[in-house]
Amino acid sequence: MNITEEFVEMMICPACKGKVKLKPDGSGIKCVECRRVYPIEDGIPAMLVDKATIEDEEPAQQSG
Repeated sequence: MNITEEFVEMMICPACKGKVKLKPDGSGIKCVECRRVYPIEDGIPAMLVDKATIEDEEPAQQSG
């Protein structure tokens, strides 16, 4: 299954009911409100709170 932006626009976050967007690398669907990322497994979004991880807004910068 090829997940399109149009398909994702019809979805909401099951945890907070916020808007979700497809991650740029296509690895998951991210809630813009609570930052939960739901993985895409075998082309199917796993929209279960138990499967979600919480991702920071910006990647942590490495010092050094």
